[in-house]
Amino acid sequence: MVKMVSHGKHIAIIVEQLKKFNPENQSVEDFLDESEKMLQTLNVTEAKFVLDTLAGCIEYKSLLDVVVNAFFVRDGRYCLISERNLYVVICYLATFQLEELGFQHFSRIVRSLDTAKMQKFLRFFFNALYLNTWIKDEWSHFYDSVYVKENWIDPLLRWQPKVQQLIQQLTDKLNYRTPTVKTSKVTQPKEFNLTVPKPRATPIPLPIPVLEKRLPVPPSTYKPPKEKKQLEEIKTKNRQKAEDLLLKANTDKFRCASMKPERREQNTEDSMKSKPAFQVQKIQSKIDNIPIKLNAAAILREGALYQRKMEQELKRVESLLQGAKDPSEFLEWQKQMRGKDLEEQLAEIECRRLQGKLSYEEALLAHQNVIQENKRKADLMREEKADLMHQYAEKRLQEQKEMRELVEQVVEGHKSAKQAKIKLKKYKQQIVQEVAEENRELLRQALEEEEEKLRKRYELIQQIRAIESLPSLRHKFVDLTETGGHGLICEMSIVELRERLALLREAQKAAEEEKRDQIIHEKQAKEQLLLDKLDQISVFRAELGRAAALKQEEKKRKSQFGERPMKDERILNLQKKIVEKTMERKKQAELLKITPWKTSIPSRKDSLQWNHWKELEESRGRQFKILQHGFTARETAQKMAA
Repeated sequence: MVKMVSHGKHIAIIVEQLKKFNPENQSVEDFLDESEKMLQTLNVTEAKFVLDTLAGCIEYKSLLDVVVNAFFVRDGRYCLISERNLYVVICYLATFQLEELGFQHFSRIVRSLDTAKMQKFLRFFFNALYLNTWIKDEWSHFYDSVYVKENWIDPLLRWQPKVQQLIQQLTDKLNYRTPTVKTSKVTQPKEFNLTVPKPRATPIPLPIPVLEKRLPVPPSTYKPPKEKKQLEEIKTKNRQKAEDLLLKANTDKFRCASMKPERREQNTEDSMKSKPAFQVQKIQSKIDNIPIKLNAAAILREGALYQRKMEQELKRVESLLQGAKDPSEFLEWQKQMRGKDLEEQLAEIECRRLQGKLSYEEALLAHQNVIQENKRKADLMREEKADLMHQYAEKRLQEQKEMRELVEQVVEGHKSAKQAKIKLKKYKQQIVQEVAEENRELLRQALEEEEEKLRKRYELIQQIRAIESLPSLRHKFVDLTETGGHGLICEMSIVELRERLALLREAQKAAEEEKRDQIIHEKQAKEQLLLDKLDQISVFRAELGRAAALKQEEKKRKSQFGERPMKDERILNLQKKIVEKTMERKKQAELLKITPWKTSIPSRKDSLQWNHWKELEESRGRQFKILQHGFTARETAQKMAA
């Protein structure tokens, strides 16, 4: 907290310096430098307080002017304008320096000034209603509203109870002051002998105008429109219809499958030849011995993996030595049962695909019937359309004839109005020319005045630069072996400081060398550990490669003696039905002499059906791959465990 003796003196200095400051002819830095030269008679603390207050009043001038201008408009109408800077300083100290100064020091500064002025200004500024309403809104034009509330408004409201006590003390001081009034003889006024005016006649009152009766508000104003209700009903119906369609599509999602005619004929030929549409792809596993560069984390991770596998193998051997049973027979039986389950699942998938294909053929037959019905309806609609177009053409010719007669009448009426428009246009052009000449003259005068101001300002700047360009001689001789003379125990000269810094650098360098040696030893130990792990990993990889080669040979040997899977009776029956439906559809198409579905209805529907059919084929392939992958993964896991 700043401690000063003569508070009123320093406030007066700040007020005088603010009066001298002119932002147009002087920068803030130059003004503060000149003020610092004038304050050399004060001590360091007092000069710092005065300079900080001056800089703050200049920096936050826009915020302080809002409060002071409002004070002069409302409560300070009878205050002097020359005292404006005094209220600016008090407003700055209360807003930005109250936390730093402390309330006790702030109250001393206020009491050292005029009691009536301070009591009136503080009562206006610390009004909670003003702070929360227009002061906050005006300050928010310059800074963010959240920042203004948190950093300025809330602290002022927090200090308000103590400031109200100070205002009450100033009010009591004003009330109990004994006024010194000189006693003088009071002048006794005498009445003038004026003529009594005659009473005026009572004016006739003006008739009160009677307003017309307003129409009542229509009841439709308070009722919602019918269109809104109709839209809501249509919306609910459409939503219900969409939900029904979604439910129907989910229940019958295989009935709309379709595919291209070329692919369809090819599939029918394949089914006739009793060849499966989907062949099982053999999983090819190759042993890749490509060298991969490993980092330290990968080496340690792989070494831990092999170590864990080795511990598991040792535990398994110990359990076998203690009398545990070998699970190889059970695993073989489990493999056979899973193979049978896989074949059943594949047969079920093939049945579903053929059922979808059969429903597709039935849909084609129904579609051909719909096309024939639509053609008959289209012919009837074309005849009706031709009759309506003939009637519309006759009506259009009659309307054009009537419109032509009406246009001729309107053109005759417009001819007389054109001459009046031409005269009015000439008059307006004359007025515009006169106004433009006056504007040019006023603009020329304004440019001349502005050029004169710029010329004076340029001359003033040239004078200031000439003054600043004068050289200033400053010589100061420094002895590096002497101390600063501040009276401190730890004082030392610059030479001693340099010697101590050199000793500290040497000690730091020795510590760095020791740390470097320690890091090198740790790095060598880590490299040796990684080399050991790499040797262990290479041994394990060689063993795993031999095991994988043996496994591949066994798989090839088994695949040579594999049996061909039998066809299911359901699949054969479905294939026969599909062939019969296809032949029936082709015969009906030849009799009706209609084009295939793809050419008659191009576009988007057929492509969507083909995409759907293709997705079904792909999903069937994916399901088979997932089942086969799971089966092989379980088989390899059981063999590894054995």
